[in-house]
Amino acid sequence: MWELGVEEGDESMSAEVEEGFRELSRELEQARLEVLLSGRYDNHSAIVTLHAGAGGTEAMDWVEMLLRMYTRWGEDHGYQVQLLDTLPGDEAGLKSATILVKGVNAYGYLQAERGVHRLVRISPFDAASRRHTSFASVDVMPEVASDEEVDIDPEDLKIDTYRSGGAGGQHVNKTDSAVRITHLPSGIVVQCQNERSQHANRLTAMKILQAKLLELKQRKEEEEMSALRGVQQEIAWGSQIRSYVFHPYTLVKDHRTNTEVGNVQAVMDGHIDPFIGAYLQQQALKGAGQR
Repeated sequence: MWELGVEEGDESMSAEVEEGFRELSRELEQARLEVLLSGRYDNHSAIVTLHAGAGGTEAMDWVEMLLRMYTRWGEDHGYQVQLLDTLPGDEAGLKSATILVKGVNAYGYLQAERGVHRLVRISPFDAASRRHTSFASVDVMPEVASDEEVDIDPEDLKIDTYRSGGAGGQHVNKTDSAVRITHLPSGIVVQCQNERSQHANRLTAMKILQAKLLELKQRKEEEEMSALRGVQQEIAWGSQIRSYVFHPYTLVKDHRTNTEVGNVQAVMDGHIDPFIGAYLQQQALKGAGQR
């Protein structure tokens, strides 16, 4: 098309050609990343849980910012993003939040986000306008399609109901619709209060529990493989993976791959593909090296 436009002296084609090239480049990059997704659960939907760490109100605000970031990323990539559970902060933000990012390969991509995320900025909650450092943990689990993946004995469950907190209207405040499930053998506790009925909350809580038990199973398998190889490898579930610096300069840096992006606002708007791509390439190289 470009050659035809040049021959005919038609400069109006240049914009169409440039847009076509950009779209082709995006599709090629997407295909390249999909090739790297070879894990057993990579093609599953993802359950993402955020927890505020050190930093008080600032950390709770950070959780809300990350929730928006992952929601925007999911929507931009054509995924359905469903809010499963939230726990409001004391003054602002969220103590925790859980979302379901539904669609093919969501877990394959978002597993790159598992770990601790660090925020450095001038706190809007500090009257003296001092710089604060806050932390939030991100946990990513594959959605289990059925109970065939994880065997759960009903006798191992303790199920409690309680009244939902926060906004939600009269129904939420006056009925015991929220559900908390404790898996006694592992000590894992999950809860859901965002659905309107107790039954719906129970189904969602069970879905989260299945994902957490699957994650626990995978972790044990990794530890066993490390022991067989004779190498003590840290499974960095709680290590800091990325820093988001708003002040005194703007930079987002992934400490695992050394990938850097200077446009912090773009990252907070969901443009995290450079970090995901670099992580997947790094994992693919590690896998090739071990083979």
